[in-house]
Amino acid sequence: MYAAALFDLDGTLIDTEPRSREAWTRLFRSHGVPFDEHTIRGFAGRPGREALLDHVHRFAGRTVDELFAEALHYTTLPDMPAVEPVPGAVELVVRLRASGVPVGLVTSGTRDYARAELTAIGALSHFDVMVTADDVTRGKPDPQGYLAGCAALGVDPSATVVFEDAPAGVAAAKAAGARVVAIASDHNRAALHAADLLVPHLLDLAWPPEFGTPAGAARAEG
Repeated sequence: MYAAALFDLDGTLIDTEPRSREAWTRLFRSHGVPFDEHTIRGFAGRPGREALLDHVHRFAGRTVDELFAEALHYTTLPDMPAVEPVPGAVELVVRLRASGVPVGLVTSGTRDYARAELTAIGALSHFDVMVTADDVTRGKPDPQGYLAGCAALGVDPSATVVFEDAPAGVAAAKAAGARVVAIASDHNRAALHAADLLVPHLLDLAWPPEFGTPAGAARAEG
């Protein structure tokens, strides 16, 4: 029934949330721009430059490109939180490929960033296609990236399972017409209600996933 799988990167394959949150926090703090938890959450799952467009007017004399470059610089500092693979993520990708399921990546990050992060966790060679922020004109929650991923794999979105962790990514995948498995923790479970299946991690996840209910009806697991 399901012919292919598409994966988000940050938060789905690699746990970059602590690092990303700290980088955006430092950006606002270094410029003396007021922010709160809602502000920082607004960057999750979206291309950084697009998310910055919502706030650039508050950074006097700064451009989106300058602010984005500064945030990227913060991610390289030695005192930033470490990045680790999401439990079970790489193993799931390997298992799908071994069983003949085409696998693609659809990320809000740049191609260079995606290649570097996948190389770091030893997963770059496991993906048949890669769609990044460099390949689309509209980022998540727009479905363009997931539609491009399905087209590159030669599969219909309705026959595709997307793995996500952010509301913007879930919205993008659902708008494309795919089924969505979302990695949900206690603090973001309610925000991911539009997913078809919520799981606490990707360890021992069955393929195909046992959705059980029509598309759009989320179900909690674990």
